[in-house]
This record gives sequence, structure tokens and C-alpha cells, in this order.
Amino acid sequence: MSTTAGPRRAAVMALMLASGFAGLGYQIVWTQQSALWLGHETAGVLAVVAAFFGGLATGALLLGRRIAASRQPGRWYAGCELLIGLWSLVLAFAMAPIGQGLLQWIGAQPSPVWQWSVAFGGSFLLLLPATAAMGATLPAMERALAQHWRGGAIAALYAGNTLGAVVGVLASAFWLVPAWGLARTALVCAVLNLLCAVAALRLLRGSAPAAPQSAPHHARGLLPLLAATGFLGIGYEVLVVRVLSQVAENTVYTFALLLAVYLVGSAAGAAWYGRWLSRRAGLARIGERLPAWLALACLAGSASLWGAEALQAQALAWLGSGMPAALAAEAVLAAVAFGPATLLMGALFSHLATQARAAGIGFGLALGVNTLGAAAAPLVFGLLLLPALGAKAALLLVAASYLFLAWPLARSRGIVLPACVGAAALVLALAAPPLAFVSVPEGGRVLSYREGAMATASVVEEADGTRRLRINNRQQEGSNAAWSADARQALLPLLLHPAPHKALFLGLGTGTTASAATLDPALQIEAVELLPEVIAATSWFAVPEQASTGRLRMVAADARRFVRASRAQYDLIVSDNFHPARSGSAALYTVEHFQAVRGRLAAGGLFCQWLPLHQLDLPTLRSIVRAFATAFPDGGAVLATLSLETPVLGLVGRADGRHFDLAQLQARLAAARQWPRSPAGLGLDDAYAVLGSLVAGPQALQRLAAGAPMNTDDHPIVAYLAPRATYAPAAPPRERLAALMAELSLAPQELVRAEPAAAARLAAYWDARTRFLAAGRNVQPSADMRRMLAQVQQPLLEVLRTSADFRPAYDPLLQMAAALARIDAPAARDLLNELVRLQPARAEAGELLRRLP
Repeated sequence: MSTTAGPRRAAVMALMLASGFAGLGYQIVWTQQSALWLGHETAGVLAVVAAFFGGLATGALLLGRRIAASRQPGRWYAGCELLIGLWSLVLAFAMAPIGQGLLQWIGAQPSPVWQWSVAFGGSFLLLLPATAAMGATLPAMERALAQHWRGGAIAALYAGNTLGAVVGVLASAFWLVPAWGLARTALVCAVLNLLCAVAALRLLRGSAPAAPQSAPHHARGLLPLLAATGFLGIGYEVLVVRVLSQVAENTVYTFALLLAVYLVGSAAGAAWYGRWLSRRAGLARIGERLPAWLALACLAGSASLWGAEALQAQALAWLGSGMPAALAAEAVLAAVAFGPATLLMGALFSHLATQARAAGIGFGLALGVNTLGAAAAPLVFGLLLLPALGAKAALLLVAASYLFLAWPLARSRGIVLPACVGAAALVLALAAPPLAFVSVPEGGRVLSYREGAMATASVVEEADGTRRLRINNRQQEGSNAAWSADARQALLPLLLHPAPHKALFLGLGTGTTASAATLDPALQIEAVELLPEVIAATSWFAVPEQASTGRLRMVAADARRFVRASRAQYDLIVSDNFHPARSGSAALYTVEHFQAVRGRLAAGGLFCQWLPLHQLDLPTLRSIVRAFATAFPDGGAVLATLSLETPVLGLVGRADGRHFDLAQLQARLAAARQWPRSPAGLGLDDAYAVLGSLVAGPQALQRLAAGAPMNTDDHPIVAYLAPRATYAPAAPPRERLAALMAELSLAPQELVRAEPAAAARLAAYWDARTRFLAAGRNVQPSADMRRMLAQVQQPLLEVLRTSADFRPAYDPLLQMAAALARIDAPAARDLLNELVRLQPARAEAGELLRRLP
């Protein structure tokens, strides 16, 4: 039965599509699962990618030889698909316990070499049965069709398999994982593999022709070319993705789109070669020119990166606003950078593999050495060349390497094209600036720029002296203007614990929060930060009058992995307000992570997870709260500050579920007045100011989270929900805060142990805080003092009538009264008299009143 018939050919391509779909689906699932145990450091992430490619290469090289000698390659193909599906089912049960073992073996603070070695070796062996079988499927299919598909078979099969991979990555990222989770996505892929195995047994019946003879010695020169092109192709991908991370939003959708565009180009290039190039006269000359064309395409793609920001802005101007438009704009960036280069990569691989096949080199060997080169690329380009040379030089090295592969053309066919490519590379090397994206306002300057393996960190000083820390030019990690707000994120949980001695901070930012904790002289502090570049940047944000940081130890590590691998116990754990939409951050908001944090708390220990409300929508927040409340069912919530533009919510839980003792807190504050810098200067001057930050108890959190999907390791829904607020914010932060506060409630007895009179004062404070936030929602800032007072005077006085303890309403009125005294002394006197009446214990208004004429 001929496989050249239309229906049979379509069936074969359907097998390739399904197999490719499953292969990329597994890669997405296993990479995410591995990162949960091995860490999100570059060494761990790239080691898993390299292990995946290494398994594919192993299968193509080792099994490819046996397949080439077999007269029943169809059975080999079916067996490989069956093994892939069955082993994925084994991994569904084995991945977690084996991953936990690898985690403990790596340790809490491994060197990059040790982490890479364990992550690569462990994941390579763990995935090998499946990845080796994946690597053998294409050689088996090509061998089964050898007598029926003459010419172009390799290109067609490669194109179909890669196109299936495109569908797999998009379906996994945009549908399967968000809807069903990682395990069920892998199960879908396993079902596809099993169906492919059954279909192959029916479709690929019969014997194949005898195995081809050994390749002549001169044909062996094709193998180094295949290895080099695989190495350079993945290297180019690693570098471009790294550069675009400074322009795109770095969500799970961003990386899915970048990978999909890369694969679309490769598939189109293979199809182009199989349908047109392979049939043209002078094929050998075309093949010799392909590396030079590819060098030129890589230069063009690299050059486009300098205009990526402008291109993105123009694309958004065409496409409009909203999440689909933002994703389409990111796809445009990828298409310009990847399109021509990947088209030629797909054509060049198809040409080299076809030529090798014609010369007697088995397709398994050709595919194996190509994939082996690809396996080495993440280590060399991601971990070594990028940090050492920078993105610009590394990309030029890729183009120069392709040009070197085209050297035979320069010797035998002319030097025009290689000379043009070389000239273009020289111009870029000499004239183009570094591929660094740093937004500098007028009058500002760049204080620091560090390019690491995973991200870039920049510190920019504005004309007014404000310094801002950004990661990849997109994610602001803080500024010196926000010192008091950042410091409160340390001091609030620090004061809520009666006597902490050891603290752990997850995430560093500018270092202000962890450094503020050093104000407590009895505290030893560890701070874990994923990016070494961020740790280095903290020196730009040191405060001279701050306490000595000698008791603060900074550790470069993945926070989630550190918590699970460490055996230490902490009285206090504070987790930074990680942007949940950024790649990898959502893993810090899963129920399993919160449970691991609880396991690191000492008796009576306290955990605080800060959340950036200005970067979250309510559905995402509900999922995070549900995960937290599962681990800390007696927990509550606090507001870090009363900011309406950058509100930060803290989820607070204690290991023993005990209430906060008001009398104990008063004693703690009395001792804190002896610190080098008193918390009173940050508005934490009494127990009511500290406990007044509470906004919700366990009952309110349970109501808020009711019905929300749980964010778990297997179903990381936050990673897929959070980008919506990043790409297209639904409402201003103040409106989101107002909507949240409307859903929250709190009774003192839920979280606080206090005498009835003190509990009543605290409840009044909370009521005043709610009124204060509501009063600020519609205030329009104005330099005209009378206009400002007309908006806020009566609402703020009403707040003070509600609670005489609520200082945040007292201070702005006092400041406005002082300013008003210069232009309208009688009005200032009336306001000051009212302040004295409402808060007689405060001396400031009375002193200012006495100075009035």
C-alpha cells in the first residue's frame, strides 16, 4: 500500500503534528515542574533545557543506528510513541519525590557549577526514557517512508513535526495549563502519544528496504556542520529572548509567543526547502550560500533589536489597547527578530540532513549531532558568553560563526556575499551601542548597569536625586523616595512579633526593607535574592543614618528553593511583593510554598507576604489569598501604608495561630524607642498605629477567596491570571483598593487580644482608616491651599472625630494649617483650634497656635 497517496500522506503528517504537539507540551510541563524543585536560577533553568535536548540527541544517536538497520521502522516508531506516553505517566507520580531528593542534594546555597551538574544530571536521567524516544521518532518515521517519499521527506517530516510543536506550545500556554494544570496537560500529551502508537501500527505496515551503506569518509564533514548549526541556532534563540526580555512583559505568554514564532520560522523554512529549494537546479550552490544568508539574517535580526521599543510602540499604535493587542505587539517583535533567521535555519538543517542522507549518513545520526549541538548552547551562550561579552558581542559572534561556516563559498564561488556580511558585522560592532535598554528621564543619569545571565539590573538617578532600581528596564524594584514605605514592610511584621531573634527576607529589591530590620539590635537577618545583580545594586540605596548592616547576610539563591532546602528555623519570615505576572514569580504564591514557609517558622513565628495591589487584579488576588489561607487558616491582612497609588497588602500568619497581644505590643514599642531609629518616625508610634494596619481577619479572607481557583504547584493559575492586569489594567489602583476594602471586614477579637476599652479604640481606628481612604479617592491635587482645604478639611476632621488616635488625618491638616497661616491667619487659627479640641494629647497644633500673631 503506497504512502504517497493523498490520504496516507495526510495521515503521516497528522502523526507528525500530534507527536510535535506532545513533545513541546511535555517540554513546557517538565520545565515548569523541574523549576519548582531545582530553582529558577539560570543554572537550574538552562540545565533542564539542556537535559531535554541532550535526551533527544541521545535517542537520535543511539536508537537511530538500530532503527537504520531495522526492516520494521514502523514498529520502532510505534514503540517510541508508546514509551513516551507510558513514561510521562510514570513521571506524573515520580517527578515530585525525585525532585525533592534532587532539591536536598543541591542544597540551600549551591555553587552554580554544582547546581548545574545536579540539575542537568538529575533531569537528564529522569526524563531520558521519554526524551530518548522522542529523539528517535523522526528517524523512525523517515526510515519507514524511505522507499515511498523520495526527496523532500526529511524536510516535510521536520516541518510537520515542528508545526505541531507550535500548536503544542500555544495550546499549552493559552489553554491547557491555565484550564487543567500541568499534570493533566501531560496526560493529554500522553494520550496523543498512545494514539500515535496505535495509528502507526496500522499506517506503517510492511518492511523497509535494506539499511544504507556506510557514508564515504568525505561525507563525514557534514556532521560538524550539523552540530554547529544546532549550537548556533539555539544560541541565537537564547540571546534574542534575553534581549527582548528588556522590552516585552516577561510573562508566561511572552515566552510562549517567542518560542512559537521561533518554531514557526523553522517549520516554514523546512517546508520552503522541501517544496521549492530542493527541486531547484544548482541545489549544491544554494546549500553553500545558506550559511552566508543566515549570517546576514542574524545580523538583520540583531539590528532590529535596537529598534524594538520603537517597533513595539508603533505596533500598539496600530493594534490598539488590551491584552490581545499587547500580545500581538510582542509577537511582532519576535517575528522581526526571528523570522528571516529561523526561516533559513529550518532550510539549512533540512538541506544538511538531506545531503547527509544522500551521502549514506543515517538521519538519526544527522539529527542527533544537530541536537547535541543545541544541548550545549544554553550553557555556553546563557551562562558563559552573555554575562562575559554582553548581548551585542554574543549576537555578533553568532553571525560571525555562520559566516565562518560559509567559508567554502568564499574560496570556491566568490566572496561577494560573505564580504557583505562581514562588512555589516563590522559596522554593527563599531557603530552600534550596547544592546541595553534603560529609560533615563530628562536630566537623569545611569548610575549602574549590570547584565547577568538571567536579567539586567539598572540604577537611574533622576534630576531631583531620586534613584530607581529596575530589572530588565520593565520591573521597578523600588526607589530611595519610597524609603519609609519600604521600611514599614519590615517594621510592621517585626513589631507584631514579641521578640524575634532570627529573620528571613525573601526578595531584596533596593535592600531597604531587609536593612530596616537591622534597627532591631537583637535580630540576625538573612535575605535571599535570585539575581546577584540586584544584590550588587543595593549599595546605591544605603541610608547613612541607618543601623549597621553587619547582621544582614545576603544570599544569591532562588527564594522558593532556599525555603525548601534550608533546615534553619526563623522567628520571622517576610516575603517581598513579587510581581506575580513575571516569569517564575507565581511559584512564590502557591499553597505548597506557603506550607513550606510555615514549616520554616520557629514556635510562635510570624510570616508576612506582601502583595503589590497596584499590579494585581482582584481575581488574581483571590487565588493568592486562597492559597495563603489554606496554609494559614488563622491568618489576617494588613496595609503597609495608606497610599492610594501604590497600595501594598500584607498577608500575615503565625505558626501557632495565636492572636496579637495589645499590651505585649506596647511593651515591644517601648523597647523599640531605644533603637538607632525609632519606628515612631514611620508612623508606628503606638500600638493602635501598628494594629491599626490590620484590615482583615481569617473570616474575611475566607470570604474573599471563596470560589477562587487555588494557586498550586500543579495548577499555577496566578501565572496565567496576573498578566491581564499587566497588559491591560482594568481600573486604577485606588479603585482596586476601594473595591477590596469594600469586601473586607474585621472584628478585634478575630486577631487581637485586648481589654474591651482598648478593643473599642482599635475598632474606631479601623473605622477612621476606612473613612480616610474613602476621602482620598476623589481628591484632586492642587497647589492652591484653599482649594485643597475645601476638598479635605471636613472629611479629615470627621475622621479625627471618629478616632482621636488616627494620626494620618492629623498630620496633613497640621501641615496645611501652617501653610494657611501665611495667607489667612484667622482660617488657620480656626483649624488649629479644632485640631486641639479633637486631639488634645497632641502638642503640635497648640504650639503652632501660640506662634500665630
